Amino acid sequence: MSGSEVKSFETTLQTTHIWLDEIMRDLGWNDRHRAYHALRAVLHTLRNRLPVDEVAHLAAQLPMLVRGFFYEGWRPGAGVVKERRREQFVAHVSEAFALDLDADPEQICRSVLKVLGRHVDAGALSHLRQVLPPELVDLL
Repeated sequence: MSGSEVKSFETTLQTTHIWLDEIMRDLGWNDRHRAYHALRAVLHTLRNRLPVDEVAHLAAQLPMLVRGFFYEGWRPGAGVVKERRREQFVAHVSEAFALDLDADPEQICRSVLKVLGRHVDAGALSHLRQVLPPELVDLL
């Protein structure tokens, strides 16, 4: 393995830690695994509501490690979830935190999407705003 390949692994790990630290700070948590769980749950919920082209466009903006779990379990042929309401989006994230009674699923959504907004380019965010229903855009 070349030095540049190792460097790319180190860079994606460092960037992912930055994202997780921002989520932890925003939510007042001190558990990186819990922040990972939040990031993964929100990204999967978002991914399942996007057309295939938008999934790929957003994924290209994610750190390599985050991109890996963003795609984890994805079935592009399954179609786009047609739910249009914020409450439905938050409910899916809530399911991922069913055993975590201290978790606030809407706050988790806002925190993760805020981190996403800080780290992906404006073009990717613009694409999201165009394809998501207005109630979901409000979470961004």
